[in-house]
Amino acid sequence: MPTIITHAAVPLCLGLGLGSKAIPRGLLLAGIALAMLPDADVLSFKLGVAYGNVFGHRGFTHSLIFAFVVPILVLWLGRRWFKASLMRCWAFLTVSLLSHSLLDSVTTGGKGVGWLWPWSDERFFAPWQVIKVAPFALSKYTTPYGHQVIMSELLWVWAPGVIFMAVMIWLRRR
Repeated sequence: MPTIITHAAVPLCLGLGLGSKAIPRGLLLAGIALAMLPDADVLSFKLGVAYGNVFGHRGFTHSLIFAFVVPILVLWLGRRWFKASLMRCWAFLTVSLLSHSLLDSVTTGGKGVGWLWPWSDERFFAPWQVIKVAPFALSKYTTPYGHQVIMSELLWVWAPGVIFMAVMIWLRRR
């Protein structure tokens, strides 16, 4: 998995690039929260759930159905805070949440992503894995491998995101 902070890159860069008229602050914050949400499944380790279990890490919380249904629930509960059309809110929240499993699928480790749950327990990776898989322990980020993880996230997620955001801002101002 990329680090939890890097999962915020997609909604952050997309939201800032589109601007606050298109993506109001409340919607942006909800998108960031949803982009990080699937990694709440690491709590299953504390409950003794195995990594490869459907309720383990990268299981059902990383599925396509989770990515499409959870934004609907968020809209149902908090629509009044977002100040944008229902379709725009749902699309932004869905892209934000879906970006999590897409980023996880391009990492160099783990057991893949359970995109097709509940129809299949199979785990998937994208055809290429370029982001170094992040360690679970914070102490590992001070090691040479931890530095490689941070550099790969900067190269493959943050740099393209910031470039995309800058282009969108430039286009908006034209």
